[in-house]
Amino acid sequence: MIRAIAGLLIAAVSTLAVAQAPANPPVRIRGTVEKIDGQMLTVKANNGQSMTVKLADNFMVMGIAKASVSDVASGKFIGTTTVGERNGGLVALEIHIFPENMRGTGEGHYDWDLRPESKMTNANVADVKTMGKERLLTVQYKGGEKQILVPENAVVVSFTPADKSELKPGANVFVNSQRQADGSLTAPRVNVGLNGQVPPM
Repeated sequence: MIRAIAGLLIAAVSTLAVAQAPANPPVRIRGTVEKIDGQMLTVKANNGQSMTVKLADNFMVMGIAKASVSDVASGKFIGTTTVGERNGGLVALEIHIFPENMRGTGEGHYDWDLRPESKMTNANVADVKTMGKERLLTVQYKGGEKQILVPENAVVVSFTPADKSELKPGANVFVNSQRQADGSLTAPRVNVGLNGQVPPM
């Protein structure tokens, strides 16, 4: 009887886990451009694999430019990759500042795949406190709020519109693609590092 109940519980939990898993999770590609042919972008991923992504007819190119922690001000909409906690705040590896017309992009707090145990938080900066050489940000998103500790070595970048000509061989890119039913990858946007900047997300 106990085994039967345990079996039912395991089955229920497994079903719930499947139900909660995204049906079509994103495939995040970090690497350098090998070539672009029309709307077909081939990227040499950081793991050495060549990956081809079909870009949307009206695909966007967003440049990733170097910025400063002083650019992270109240009212800005940002994304930040964090790992672990210290002094009550999530510790930022990087911060990317969105332009106003991208406010709301990926809003929320969720698991990320940059490093083991990393999280992504896309939210509005409600408050900035200086703590020596560090900053403590209070960020707010729909349904939640987080404290983000920004150490001196955190990478800070900003998004800026870029020309498709930036997608030249060797350019550092980050592509948030989607796998289709036939196994192919598609994406509406490519994020490309400007002036040698590596997209840190």
